[in-house]
Amino acid sequence: MSILDGLLGNASEVDLQAVEQELELIFVQNEKMEKAYKIIRDLVVFTNKRLILVDKQGVTGKKVEYHSIPYNSVTHFSVETAGRFDLDAELKIWISGASIPISKEFKKDKNIFDVQRTLATYVL
Repeated sequence: MSILDGLLGNASEVDLQAVEQELELIFVQNEKMEKAYKIIRDLVVFTNKRLILVDKQGVTGKKVEYHSIPYNSVTHFSVETAGRFDLDAELKIWISGASIPISKEFKKDKNIFDVQRTLATYVL
């Protein structure tokens, strides 16, 4: 993946060491990052204990929301691929106790399947 792909909203796998430094304050003891994907400024991070969605907000991205999802609370998830006229693909994750799924949009991009496969590995 190139820098241009990241700017266009395509998911790209990122270097784990750089992300570990960014997230070290929210990791618990013995938690290890397994994979991380960047979508523009946001991150989808898979650890050995949970899924972390990092939402950088505002113009500068200094305000950050960390959404932590234990794998056992994921009830189901879906992938909607991009069509001929629809340029966005979408990953939806349903959490127990929530009626509305968490949704992440990807540009027409095959990496949504890598993210889905990684999620399936931890949830199933």
